[in-house]
Amino acid sequence: MPLPLRRLGGLLPGRLDWAPARRSPGRDLLAGLIVAVVALPLALAFGVSSGLGAQAGLVTAIVAGTLAAVFGGSNLQVSGPTGAMTVVLVPIVGRYGADGVLMVGLMAGFVLVLLAALRAGRFAGLLPMPVIEGFTAGIAVVIALQQVPAALGVTGVHADKVWRAAAVAAARYGEHPTVAAPVMAVAVAALMLAGARIRPGVPFSLAGIVLATLVAQVAPLHVARIGALPAGLPAPSLGFLDPGMAAALLPSALAVAALAALESLLCATVADAMSVGEKHDPDRELFGQGIANLAAPLLGGVPATAAIARTAVNVRAGARSRLAALTHAAVLAAIVFTAGGLVGRIPLAALAGVLLATTVRMVEVGSLRAITRATRGDGVVLILTFLVTVVFDLVTAVAVGVALAIVLALRAVARTARLDQVPLEAGDHTDEERRLLAEHIIAYRFDGPLFFAAAHRFLLELSEATDVRVVILRMSRISTLDATGAGVLRDAITRLEQHGVTVLISGIKPGHDQILAALGVADHLRRDGLIFPDTPAAIAHARTLLRREVPGAAAGNVRSA
Repeated sequence: MPLPLRRLGGLLPGRLDWAPARRSPGRDLLAGLIVAVVALPLALAFGVSSGLGAQAGLVTAIVAGTLAAVFGGSNLQVSGPTGAMTVVLVPIVGRYGADGVLMVGLMAGFVLVLLAALRAGRFAGLLPMPVIEGFTAGIAVVIALQQVPAALGVTGVHADKVWRAAAVAAARYGEHPTVAAPVMAVAVAALMLAGARIRPGVPFSLAGIVLATLVAQVAPLHVARIGALPAGLPAPSLGFLDPGMAAALLPSALAVAALAALESLLCATVADAMSVGEKHDPDRELFGQGIANLAAPLLGGVPATAAIARTAVNVRAGARSRLAALTHAAVLAAIVFTAGGLVGRIPLAALAGVLLATTVRMVEVGSLRAITRATRGDGVVLILTFLVTVVFDLVTAVAVGVALAIVLALRAVARTARLDQVPLEAGDHTDEERRLLAEHIIAYRFDGPLFFAAAHRFLLELSEATDVRVVILRMSRISTLDATGAGVLRDAITRLEQHGVTVLISGIKPGHDQILAALGVADHLRRDGLIFPDTPAAIAHARTLLRREVPGAAAGNVRSA
């Protein structure tokens, strides 16, 4: 059996996954009910915001919530449509339509399963914190901008960027202003934010939507509604498949898969930190999200990922097992089958208010302030990631943020590398030997990494040592050596020898010696016996060389050693 298939076999669910459910099923059932109450308005709102409609949001919450709970790597994770994903999906809907989004979700599911088979889950922890905080804040702003048309009661707004759509909606609203939609959106958002401070455990988002719907019905107010939903889930279909579009949609699918992987693994880490004794399996989590995204498009659902807000509610409500996430999905399914007509009467402005409040709660101002104060580099990475997220897109923002963070990290590491001239022990020598040691031998010790970010600075420093007879390069403290560092070392040796300086090398580590040999660095030194296992041996050889030059040295006419 091929290795990837064997690895997939190890990612399948087992009986031990459900052991925690047998301890306290009542707590899990209650937690699942609470999460469903919180998830209902969010699923509706994110479905509408994605461009595929409220039904797509509910289908995603039900299907992905079920499959990710069964196949995923966390006992406490709750999956479904999320705000971060809608940020990526809106441009895809505008360019390729609903079928393009469904196909992107299916392709992303395959990518996630492949990542799980390759055991790629462990790499999520390498993403820098300023990048995470920067794109989280950027996502919050983008989601808020997405709600501007619905919050103002303006329909039919289309643009390639959310900030352009928000500007168009504001201009149209200025031409024909109304009061009902903005007041409703602000009232729902205010109720959620104020209520969360007073009674954090109460689902004020659902209360706000119920009140807004009742007011809109009784008044009656002329505001846009969700519209009637089918009483049930759609039949599975592959009608959206278009093999000819696969190449064009591949970049979007990779972006969706990357976001789903990142958000799910971060969410699982948060869930572990909020609970006692929980530890998720990152590769199984990728596998579970992959299965969920393979199935959701077949029923018309949008790409899904783990939802941090719903997962946090799940943990706080006392969940102990996957049964809670399954219960949440079952309650949402019951609502779809029994109350689709009532859900269809919800005003879009009320959903916009829910998401506006959600964006406010997404931003941790204290964390942002702390990162910007930590170092100048961290602040630059955070701000740049935030700006690129808002102006361009999330995937570009992560790429730019990570690239800048890597450059700054390499710069910081390069600054820790040092090239020090070290004194040689005089020992028990004649006056003439001590004079030779003092005047004609210099030892340089490398400390830290000798790699591309620091190598050229070393070259400049070494090239200045032209008024001596012997240079000893002590390499035992080099922590990292790459091809660029080895090449620069070769150039430094060549320049020193061109000035009549004999170069000795000591203390090369076996791994570094392999790199030097592969690139042909210092081959002539090996042939001439000028590479030594330690510094004392190199110093002894240098003394031997200079002892031959004692008469000339005493006369001040030192020639080639």
